[in-house]
Formats: sequence, C-alpha cells, structure tokens
Amino acid sequence: MYEEKKIASLLMILLISASLAGCAGNDEDEGPIDTLVIAYEVRDDYENIDENPQSFADYLSEVLNYDVSLYSVDSEGAMLEALRFGNADIALMDGGSAWVGWQQYDLEVLAADQKSDGRTHYSAHAWVLAGSEMAEAHLDDNPYTDPFSLLQGKTSCHTGWLKSAGMLLPMGYLIGHGYANVIGDPNDVETMRNTIYAFFNENASIPDSGTPYYGYSGAVKCLSEGFGDVAFAKDSTIASYCDNENPSDNEAWCLDMDQYVALPAFGKAPSHPVMYNPDYLDMQSRTAVLNALMSLNNMMYLENYTMRGETYTGCYDITVHQIDSSLEKNQCGDEILSNVLNTPGLTRVNTQEHLGSYSSLIVNIPGISTYYGEKFDINS
Repeated sequence: MYEEKKIASLLMILLISASLAGCAGNDEDEGPIDTLVIAYEVRDDYENIDENPQSFADYLSEVLNYDVSLYSVDSEGAMLEALRFGNADIALMDGGSAWVGWQQYDLEVLAADQKSDGRTHYSAHAWVLAGSEMAEAHLDDNPYTDPFSLLQGKTSCHTGWLKSAGMLLPMGYLIGHGYANVIGDPNDVETMRNTIYAFFNENASIPDSGTPYYGYSGAVKCLSEGFGDVAFAKDSTIASYCDNENPSDNEAWCLDMDQYVALPAFGKAPSHPVMYNPDYLDMQSRTAVLNALMSLNNMMYLENYTMRGETYTGCYDITVHQIDSSLEKNQCGDEILSNVLNTPGLTRVNTQEHLGSYSSLIVNIPGISTYYGEKFDINS
C-alpha cells in the first residue's frame, strides 16, 4: 500500500512539472513584439510629401518586418501620456519633456538625434569679454581664482525666460554649486526672476520675444554692445554670428573673435531623444528597434550611380555596398532623417549619458517640475 501511494505521488509530481514546463514554453513562444507604434505629431496635410512621417513608419516596417503605425498626438505632453500608458512604443521628443518622462514615469532613452556637427548635445557656456576680471580669472591658470564667483553683481544677458542654455542651465549650475541663493518660493518657477536679480543685478536682461536682446544673437549683442557683462549661450553661438567665412555674413555688432572668452562649460543641453517605456517594450524588441533606427544612417539616396558598368538610381546601403533601385528617394534613410526627423543622423545613447548632465542642473531650478507639468499638459 505504501509503495502504491509513493508511486502515485511521484506521478502527480511529474504531471505538475510537465504542466509548469508547458506554461514556461508558452511564455517563450510569445517572444518579442511584432508591431510598433510611434507617437508623432502628424499634420493633416503635407505640401512636401517627403516630410510625411508615414515614410518613417514604412521604412521601419520594411526593416523590422513589423506592422508599424503612427499614433497621432498634438503635444509633447500627449507623447508622454502615450508612452506612459502603452498606447505608443517609441516617441522622438524635446529634451525637457524627456526629462519629465524620465523623472516622473521612468521612461528611458533609446537613441538621440544629432546636431549638425554630429553631437547629441551642445555645451552651455558663460561668455565674457577679454580683459574682464572673469576672463582674467579663467585664463590665469590659478585654481584659486574662480570666474563664476566674480559673476555676482554683474549684469547678465539671458536668451529669454526659462530658455535652456540661456537661463535654466546656468542658473541651475549657480544655484547647485552654492553661488546663487533661491529668493522666494522654491516651488514657484517665477522665483527665478528674483533669484537672477539678487545674484546679478536688477539690470539683468531677461528679454521677451521680439525685443533687441532676445535669443542667442540678442544675448551676444547685449554683451558686445556693453549693456551686459556676461552672455549665456551655447558653444557655437559666437562663431555662428561673428566668425563666418564671408565677413559680410557677420552681424554688425560683432567684435573681433579674440574679444570673446568662454568660461568653462557648465552643462550639456540634450538633443531630441527617442524615448520608450521599459514596462511595455522588452529588451529583445528594443534591440531590434534600435538597430532599425541606426540603419537609417546607412541608407543613402544616390542618383545615376555607376557600379560595375551599370547606372542605378536608388538607396545605397553603405554597410553591404549595394544599391536598391526599387526604392524611391523618400524611402532612403538619409532622406527620412533630413526631411522627416530634421537631423543628419541618430546615435545610440542611454538615459544617464544623454539626460544626466542636464538633469543635475535642471533639478535645482525652483518650481521646474510644476512648470514642465503645466507646459506639457501632463495629467497626474
């Protein structure tokens, strides 16, 4: 009797084990996704068909062998909501909204678009004039002279209200490193005005759109004309206005290039990242989508290209040195990058390397989370 019970128990264990093994096998059979949804701000009509993002979706569908569709949104906040609730798998968005998505919803960065020079960021600088005490402190090779501390009491030239390189990054740096104190309610972004006036002075230029000192050119003009002592801008700003190959392209207010001195970079402003929600896009699928995105960099449109004595027109794949003459111009990777995504290329990046520097400064701005939440119309 005992032996019969023992055998019955063993059979029961084997049946349960087989059942569990079958369940595990079913999970494996499910595998990665075979559809992809892209959150994108789609217009009703496109005068230039090459700008239609459907060509982007069609390209990814061809490469991935997925059913790829567009999820139409009308704002950055709607993109965040689409990723947050799994209505979309990926979205290409602004650095500010991407930061909110990372901080509040644990969204992650898959890739980022490139600037004209191939970088996925630009460096933010404080620009001063040669001969100023800030410039001398920076150039004297003395580690005990701090050019940033000398900015206190000076007149600052910002690009505009709550602009990244012109206000948020420099003020985040000055507050975070103890140079400037927050003056007012730490949960109200309007506190930034009093904080700026208290650290610099009440003549600080915080221009509105349409006024002479607005934007990057306005901030440098403010410095060049002697109204301000420091201009906050990106690393390439001065050269773009004052160091053109054709001197007639330079602005009339420009000084000689050796009159501008950039203090050490205090932060990086990220380019537009491709965001995803790791709760909905598994690792195998992420790898496949990332590789498909990277392949855009390798497909170039060539017209009347001669190869082995034959002339072709179509998409040339630089990785395998083959041309597909069946593809049209707007189906080539470089054309999609330029016309649809407005970038020369995409780069593999992770969340920390792309948004980390930006986050470490932005988080110091009073009321910034509330401001971004309202700006992007984010529902809690």
